[in-house]
Amino acid sequence: MTRTPNPLWRTFVELRGNPRACVWTEPLWGLSMALVLPYASVFMLALGLHDQQIGFLATVAMLSQVFFGLAGGIITDRLGRRATTAWFDVIAWVIPCVLWAFAENFWFFLAASLVNGALQVTQNSWDCLMVEDAERGQITRIYSLVKVAADCSALFAPLAAVLVAQLGLEPAVRILYVNAAVVMTVKIVWLYLWSRETRQGRIRMAATRGHSTWRMLAGYRGALGLLLRSRGSLLALAVAALTAAVTLVNGTFWQVVASQHLHVPDALLPFFPMVRSVLSVVFFFTLIPLLTTAVDLRRATLLGFGVHLAGQVVLVAIPAAEGGATPATYAFLGLCLLLDSFGAGMLYMLSESLVALHVDQAERSRVMALQRTCIMLAAAPFGWISGWLSGIDRTYPFVLTAALLVVGLVLVLVRWVPTHPDVHPDTETDLTPDPA
Repeated sequence: MTRTPNPLWRTFVELRGNPRACVWTEPLWGLSMALVLPYASVFMLALGLHDQQIGFLATVAMLSQVFFGLAGGIITDRLGRRATTAWFDVIAWVIPCVLWAFAENFWFFLAASLVNGALQVTQNSWDCLMVEDAERGQITRIYSLVKVAADCSALFAPLAAVLVAQLGLEPAVRILYVNAAVVMTVKIVWLYLWSRETRQGRIRMAATRGHSTWRMLAGYRGALGLLLRSRGSLLALAVAALTAAVTLVNGTFWQVVASQHLHVPDALLPFFPMVRSVLSVVFFFTLIPLLTTAVDLRRATLLGFGVHLAGQVVLVAIPAAEGGATPATYAFLGLCLLLDSFGAGMLYMLSESLVALHVDQAERSRVMALQRTCIMLAAAPFGWISGWLSGIDRTYPFVLTAALLVVGLVLVLVRWVPTHPDVHPDTETDLTPDPA
């Protein structure tokens, strides 16, 4: 009897062209930004910034992303998916990493946050580069592989922990930012050499050649009409905005609540994203594929919101012990990581997939740029709000995220639009049928 390989693993092995280049280079994130991100907020605290300033910087970063996100569609169509990804990865990651590495005060972080907003340009172009020449039935699994690659990155977290333990927080983080700038440069060059411009990218480059920027901006009016007329795109937009807001708050303040409220030692902080990521990888190769093979993804989305909500509630409920973290503290954090690894993983993959599945394919670049702009606008205030809440009580930002996840549950229950409207949800079948 021939054993059928895991469908996600089979997709990984059989990827060709741009999807393979994008997915296979993604683990380099683990040797660059993933090493330093667990320390980003506590590094700011160590340099004298306070919670409100950290929250303000998160909001500034989001607003910067709004500007770059709106320009992203034009830039991607004009320069092409491949060149845009290369140039703006340098702007969005290499330059900010250098600023963070030599930061001395709030103003260094503000400048880096403004420049880092360019990531929305490269996110748009990278998405187009990855999926435009891919089979539609593979899109959900491709985004699953991207999440797995990002999660595997956290396996390198002990390297950062050893460095912090040996050198102390501040010098170690500066070294990690320099390392991130170097490794991201390698990733950018490798992806550029391995990829090719997409068919739709060549069409859009030819169609926009010689057009002024103002004329191309005017073209957003038609893309906006397509977005507003599509109930599926509006639903995907709302799901992605809620997911982005929750991710923003967790990414900014999860380490702060663990360090400052629950008294977890700084050297242990990278191990939490590592554990979360390992659990997420396990779920993506076991349970999640079984829950996302249906034509209608409504149940999977509800499950993602519900489980992530449970994880946030557990985090808020953990009692803070006097003097330091206790075994009970770590047990509760372990439960929180278990729930978040499944819920957040599901929501990331589904929010990206829903946007890609509902978008108008002929106007993918501009419509997705508009969607990302709206997502950033919607999520931006939550950085400042969560910073203000954290200044009152370090658990309050996660009361906020729990409320946002409840909104997501209600939205999916009452406003769901199937990704395949021609197929009735009662006749659910595999969304990505196995090849013969």
